[in-house]
Amino acid sequence: MTRADTAIVTALAEAEFPEVELHFHPQCFESEGHFAGSDAVRLAALLECANDPAFDAVWFARGGYGACRIAEDAIAGLDHAAQDKQYLGYSDAGYLLGGLYRARIGRPVHAPMPNDIRREGGEAAVRRSLGWLMAGEEGGEPSLDHHPTVAFNLMTLAMLCGTRLMPGLANHVVMLEEVSEHLYAVDRLFFHLTAHLGGVAGLRLGRISDVPENDRPFGSDAEAIARDWCARHSIPFLGAADIGHDASNKIVPFGLAGRGQGQ
Repeated sequence: MTRADTAIVTALAEAEFPEVELHFHPQCFESEGHFAGSDAVRLAALLECANDPAFDAVWFARGGYGACRIAEDAIAGLDHAAQDKQYLGYSDAGYLLGGLYRARIGRPVHAPMPNDIRREGGEAAVRRSLGWLMAGEEGGEPSLDHHPTVAFNLMTLAMLCGTRLMPGLANHVVMLEEVSEHLYAVDRLFFHLTAHLGGVAGLRLGRISDVPENDRPFGSDAEAIARDWCARHSIPFLGAADIGHDASNKIVPFGLAGRGQGQ
């Protein structure tokens, strides 16, 4: 993140959510190649925040690639203070959210991140997460019901399958979204993922956005792809989910609705 972006987020929080005190770790401003600092630097920052009892939540600054590189070591390094926190993010942050959910550590929440302030309508997205941290009930994905639910980026959950971070999802509603993938890649991801979703209560499809143009039409859209692979594996297709890589991305607490809200 840039310091200018964090200043905007901080000013919004101070003006509209004075009960929230935000602390941006210096690591957020690091840069090493593709990453906000080396794996070691990012891991140390995460453990410092998660294991500090002075903080009530860990709000991932952005979901850029790299979480999968440190997630197992991070979960192994968490102590008792980490158990009481909410962990908010989406996209590649889903590697951490999934691993935390499997380990039953804290309360993982699919939610907008500070870096969403850059998006058109980004202030509304940031407000949604800040309001959730203050135990507000607004901003949740509207289909949340009595089923335990999780929400992931399609690529992220497909890559989690077969790893030591993959949570058990039997009887869960699984919500998925994706961005910037060709439809043939979406088809390929659903081929792999649905083979690992036996026993789920159903699947909801969020927005599949910014799909690159192929040299010829794929022949079916994202919903048709999802329906096809769900049918092949006897997974109930439950319709749309209001999640995606955009400012309208709604909040999904992992597990039962309400369990992930702020304290």
